[in-house]
Amino acid sequence: MFNMIKMGYSRQLNGANIIQLPKNLDRRGNLSVVEEITNIPFEIKRTYWIYDVPGGAVRGGHAYRNNEEFIVALSGSFDVVLDNGLSRTTYSLNRSYYGLYIPKGVWRQMVNFSTNSLALILASIPFDPSDYVYDYEHFKELSNKELEGSVS
Repeated sequence: MFNMIKMGYSRQLNGANIIQLPKNLDRRGNLSVVEEITNIPFEIKRTYWIYDVPGGAVRGGHAYRNNEEFIVALSGSFDVVLDNGLSRTTYSLNRSYYGLYIPKGVWRQMVNFSTNSLALILASIPFDPSDYVYDYEHFKELSNKELEGSVS
């Protein structure tokens, strides 16, 4: 089972964390792999990728109620800006053997895409339009309610 302590699990920003993937070095070319539960803390139910992003474009701009994601820059680079309603952190992805784990309930935007960048996203649930929160003010209200509910 996935060990978040071993993988450097962080409480900062709801557990979002950079995870280093296995790297198999070979003179013929290197190979990295990601396996559900072993390398990331969820079963993979959907895979998609983002490419050909025009200069200055922003992707994301939403949160998920239930979906968890793992994002890898397979080629090029980009930044992922995460926000939990109280603080904001930017993660720069530019190596194919590092990925960013994003738990549910975190606002995300992807910015600063380099030319020919390719983002691979692994998701914990199939596509579900009702899982998306697109309004940032509504997201902050939901985040505050969740925080209030966790205080005894």
